[in-house]
Amino acid sequence: MKPEKIFQRSAARASDFEFSAEVAEVFDEMLFRSVPFYLEQQYMIKEIGKKFWQPGTDVYDLGCSTGTTLINMCREIKEPARFIGYDDSQPMLKRAREKIKESGFGNRIDLRYGDLNDDLALLQLDNAGVVTMCWTLQFIRPLRRDALIKWVYRGMANGGVLVVTEKILTNDSHMNRFFIDFYYDFKGRKGYSGEEIIRKREALENVLIPYRSDENLEIFRRNGFEIAETFFQWYNFAGFLCVKKST
Repeated sequence: MKPEKIFQRSAARASDFEFSAEVAEVFDEMLFRSVPFYLEQQYMIKEIGKKFWQPGTDVYDLGCSTGTTLINMCREIKEPARFIGYDDSQPMLKRAREKIKESGFGNRIDLRYGDLNDDLALLQLDNAGVVTMCWTLQFIRPLRRDALIKWVYRGMANGGVLVVTEKILTNDSHMNRFFIDFYYDFKGRKGYSGEEIIRKREALENVLIPYRSDENLEIFRRNGFEIAETFFQWYNFAGFLCVKKST
């Protein structure tokens, strides 16, 4: 992984953040340093995917970034299956193609450009046995989130599973502050300076919009998912498991 130094520069401002070529080059390290228990969460995601995947169904990763989750799923689900990744950043897709080629899964993974904030009718999602959204929903405009989850639900096979990992808010503002402080302590232990933490927070302030756990669960349930549960939480990070029941 290339060293991440994006937020060491004083020029990094809120309006500057985007999933650019510079970010794509260091994104894997950024996730490892910024997402608590990142490797364990990736293990849990592929474990859930293998458990719920049904022969004959497809695997989708929405907001696939550099392809890590798709590669992990390919390693876990060895039976014939189609793996599709969507992302709206061409630099991220370019980096994902490089990693997938190196992994030897180029014949199993299909990467596609797709903006989840745009017209979903332009994108294909059907016969999905497993859909993952790893730290993606928080970047979808709030007014678009219901439509996105409903679109996923309608494109899933009966018994299919949606796995969502997100940054979350608490129900209490004081507790939210405590959790954020704990999170910043975590980032400090990962080598971020105080200045880098502040600059990254400012860069994401109007781009990443988290919801409370109960708000996320309600979105999943009101858009069709009969089962929606939390399978992971570390302070202000959570993982949600949503199942479309068999009829």
